[in-house]
Amino acid sequence: MAPHVTHGSLVSFSDVTYMSPSSNQCLIDTVSFHIHAKTITTIIGPNGAGKTTLLRLMLDLIQPTQGSIVKRRDIKIGYMPQRLTLNPHLPLNVERFLTLSDLANRPLNARAKVLMVLEQVNAVYALKQSVHTLSGGEWQRILLARALLQSPDLLVLDEPVQGLDITGQTEFYRLLHHIRHTLGCAVVHVSHDLHLVWNASDTVICLNKHICCMGHPEQVRHNPAVQELFGGFVPYLHQHDHNHEQGSSEQNACGHKHV
Repeated sequence: MAPHVTHGSLVSFSDVTYMSPSSNQCLIDTVSFHIHAKTITTIIGPNGAGKTTLLRLMLDLIQPTQGSIVKRRDIKIGYMPQRLTLNPHLPLNVERFLTLSDLANRPLNARAKVLMVLEQVNAVYALKQSVHTLSGGEWQRILLARALLQSPDLLVLDEPVQGLDITGQTEFYRLLHHIRHTLGCAVVHVSHDLHLVWNASDTVICLNKHICCMGHPEQVRHNPAVQELFGGFVPYLHQHDHNHEQGSSEQNACGHKHV
């Protein structure tokens, strides 16, 4: 039977594995989950866990080595990168930066579309401001506005609050909730900010190349696997049915190490 998107979901991962073409290392191992409409899903995990690779798979920037990724046929995805560095000598204001995307010209004229997305992120005041004079929080809002240009069904954000202080992080997550409710879009984002994740998500996926655990934030928060990864106080209780025994390097390309 052909893979399909489950009822009410926008994206479905089914047993997805990704091997790095250059190193033949396994970066994502047999991952399955669904992204449902109008929900906020947070992906957490240690450095090197494959979080950005998972987003790249979701965005079709790379293709799975095994398994399948199925999206709703008419889905529109907005993407906010982890960072975007501009030439500091390039004279560029916020309006011009946003109109560089051809998405700004459809279906409204460029200026009207730009004003609309800036209003959605509470940053209309920055229209004529140089992008080089924006604070960290303001720049994140502009990148979010850029991701909203095509009125997406799904927002994909790679560590959107990186570098912001606790006040900036709280304000940004509050803005995400507002956008989710007003635009009716789903949100998937990667985060290292565990103190805010629990109150800013409908679903949390704890990733360490494979899915350690997944579910409601409160369930994930108290899961021994999460406490082991981020706290180191609780024994790692692994409940997968795949083999972790040592063998050949080819057989164990996606194997996991236990502490």
